[in-house]
Parts: sequence; C-alpha cells; structure tokens
Amino acid sequence: MPFNTALTRALGIKIPVVQGGMQWVGYAEMAAAVSNAGGLGLLTALTQPTPEDLRKEIRRCKTMTSKPFGVNLTLLPAMVPPDYPAYARVIIEEGIKIVETAGNSPGPVIKQLKAANIIILHKCTTIRHAQSAVKLGVDFLSIDGFECAGHVGESDITNFILLSKARQTLKVPFIASGGFADGQGLAAALALGAEGINMGTRFMATVEAPIHQNIKQAIVDADEHDTELVLRKWRNTSRLFSNKVAKEAVRIEKADTTGDFGKSGIGAVVSGKRGREVFINGDKDYGVWTAGQVIGLINDVPTCEALLTRIEKEAVETLSKASALYAPESKL
Repeated sequence: MPFNTALTRALGIKIPVVQGGMQWVGYAEMAAAVSNAGGLGLLTALTQPTPEDLRKEIRRCKTMTSKPFGVNLTLLPAMVPPDYPAYARVIIEEGIKIVETAGNSPGPVIKQLKAANIIILHKCTTIRHAQSAVKLGVDFLSIDGFECAGHVGESDITNFILLSKARQTLKVPFIASGGFADGQGLAAALALGAEGINMGTRFMATVEAPIHQNIKQAIVDADEHDTELVLRKWRNTSRLFSNKVAKEAVRIEKADTTGDFGKSGIGAVVSGKRGREVFINGDKDYGVWTAGQVIGLINDVPTCEALLTRIEKEAVETLSKASALYAPESKL
C-alpha cells in the first residue's frame, strides 16, 4: 500500500521523498531518475546559466519522465543577482506545478508563482522564518536542520528539536530536510509530524547522479565527522565536505583578525567555480563542495529506483515494528 501523506496527495507521488535542489547536481538526469522511482525530482534553476537554458532543461526532463517533477529556485545574496522573475516566468510558461524556494526575501517570487497556482515548498532553517513563509502563502515548509549540507543557518538547531517545534507551532504541513538517508529516517520524520523528507547528499551517491564516480566513492568512504563549517564569522555558515580546501578555509577564518571578508582572502578559497569542477574532474580536493553529516550513513551507490524501493520497505517495516511496541490491555 503506497504512502498516504499530505505530500504524496498534493504532489501525486508514491513515496514521500523529495530530492534536494542541489547546485551542479540537479540536472534532468537526476530529477527524472528520482521521479521515475516514485519520489519528487527537482531541477536546480540556477545550475542553468540563463532562464532560457532552464527552459531547455525542463523540456529535456519531460522527455525522460512522465511523472511529476519540480524546480528549485534559491535566492542568494549576490553583487549582481540573477534575474529571478525571468527564471520564475520560464517555470510558469513550461507548466511546472511544483517549486521549491529557499533563500532571502522570497516574497515577490513566491507571489509570482502562486499567481500561477504552483505548489510551493519553502525551505527554512528556523521556525521564525517558517512562520514568515506561511504568511506568504506557501503550501509546504521544508524544515532544514543543522545536520544539513550547504547553508545551515546560524541557530544550530538540529532536526529532532526543529521538527517537534514545527509540529507544535506551524499551521501548514512540513517535510524534514537534513540528515536523512534511509527508511528509518523517513519513519522517524513521519513520527515527529513531517509529511515526508528531503534528501540531498544521499542522492549524490546514486548511479544516476551526474557527478564523477570518485566523488560518489568519497561520500561512501566518509563518516559523520567529515564535514566542515565555514564562514561562521560572516554569518553565512555553510557545511562542506572536509577536504584540503575546506580545511584551509577554516584555517583562514580562524586566523583572520579583521572581520573583513574581502581582506581575509577566504573568498577565493570557497569559490563555487572550483567546486563545480570537482564533480567533473573527480578530484575531491580541487575545490569546496557541500555535504551533510548524513555522509556517515551512506554505504553504497545504488540506482535511485533501488534506493527508494529500499527506503519504502525500511520505513514500512520500522513503522510496523513501532506500532507493535504498544499493546493495549485487554478488557476483562
């Protein structure tokens, strides 16, 4: 029997698992594989250099799957920001029905997308930001715990607390993001009140992930200690895979006495351009790249279909075992 949660009902998916919108990973191959396996695949809008390139990628994805898939649109601070309204316009014109949003000041883009009756999943690292997103009319919240890859926020609240707080305070359904890799995690998230989970790092270590095999193996070989937190001093904290470059970034940050991002020299070290090359050339130490603490739970590189089938089976077995732990006393 398939899962029946608010997420599966709204999105038309079989398994309540959303693929994270990962920069340089969320291409058509990745999104289609996850959707075909019963979850929700996501293209990453800003992985495409222009809105028209995103249009081409959406159309390419449509040739690979007939199942629902969505687009991630993350709004990040930049000296010259991307044309977010143009990306949103392409999403609308191409008939995409599900969008994951994240980042700063998403109100105008969310309003633009909601006017086209698009389902919005908005990612937040704090309850305060989640409550602000509720006022914007989002349909689901993706609650992103401190365990996650990439931008972890500045409050260091792990998912065990964050999800329970979300259950107590939020008025819209939510999914759990950060720290999930298996069916036991899915079952735990459901027990805490979530309607499903979001997985990023776990999907990087799949056959279909469009990254070098060496990087997939690096994830398998790593443990839960193999991440670094950088840019804490500048309140732009990111969790990265612990390689030579990330460790150098940590060293520079600790040694800096000015507090001036430009003068510290750390910007060149954490350049995203070199991180993109890592996924192509397979040298895990060439640049920085994001990974969550969940790397300690990843032990293989399956297909997306095999992974989601396994997660579904594990979750059902875990929920069944949990329900069997309580037996009401028989009435005399």
